[in-house]
Amino acid sequence: MRSDLFNELVKIRCYDPIDVALLFEAARESVTEVSRWLPWCHPEYSMEESLEWILKCRRFWGEGLEYHFAVFDRDTETLVGGVGLNQLDSMNRLANLGYWVRTAWTGRGVATAAARLAVRFAFEELGLIRLEITVALRNAASQRVAEKVGAVREGLLRKRLFINGQSEDALIYSLLADEWGGPE
Repeated sequence: MRSDLFNELVKIRCYDPIDVALLFEAARESVTEVSRWLPWCHPEYSMEESLEWILKCRRFWGEGLEYHFAVFDRDTETLVGGVGLNQLDSMNRLANLGYWVRTAWTGRGVATAAARLAVRFAFEELGLIRLEITVALRNAASQRVAEKVGAVREGLLRKRLFINGQSEDALIYSLLADEWGGPE
């Protein structure tokens, strides 16, 4: 099973312990914007949390439970975010797709490019037939990424997410293997 993929914009690969400082730097730079939607990225985020996350990602990958990738700019090798597949349901061959982008790299198509690679991995390498993207109703940027990847908006889920101590309505999007046209 391949653990690294690339396109014209980004390269994604399984997190490695050598990424600890890079992940820490990207997360700390992005606290103000990312923490609104992803509470793991908080003002006290530490190097130890980066290491714990990376080791957890590698363990889950090895056990076939979750697949998380560090996202790098293809030209500069800068760590620009993360993309991953979690909540795997092997019986029903589905998973959740999530993504985040470092603040200085937003608006450049990074999330869309990385998500497309993760979708390809899910369908081609894992043999999944459905991916879901659950996005807070107020998170317009993530909704745009879901749409650019080709996901279909299926509906509104009331109080589906609990973020920073507050219930949030969410939109659910889906991608199906037999409808997905592949990377653009």
